[in-house]
Amino acid sequence: MKKVIHTDKAPAALGPYSQAIEINGVLYVSGQIPFVPETMILVSDCVKAQTRQSLENVKAILEEAGYSMKDVVKAGVFIKNMDDFAAINEVYAEYLGDVKPARACVEVARLPKDVKVEIEVVAVK
Repeated sequence: MKKVIHTDKAPAALGPYSQAIEINGVLYVSGQIPFVPETMILVSDCVKAQTRQSLENVKAILEEAGYSMKDVVKAGVFIKNMDDFAAINEVYAEYLGDVKPARACVEVARLPKDVKVEIEVVAVK
């Protein structure tokens, strides 16, 4: 049975998709960009601040569904500039360093709203 997950503690979807979908004990969290949920405004131009906000948004969705960062088994990190890889990893490790989920990190030509980072995860209970 498919369950749609939504929380006001993460930014509203910018298009026709859900913040997350849970099915059979697996939670698929849509890519989160670094918008502050209350204002829907970019947190900062700083890539570390953007990474932190994206992960806070992921965390809020996980918690709404009854999961935690420890339940993350796969992450996808989309970045605007591979030169930011080390800075992004530094913040990423604060949130997922002990968990060490499988991960892909890809440089992309452009992200929604011209942000520098977008992060999606899959979590399993």
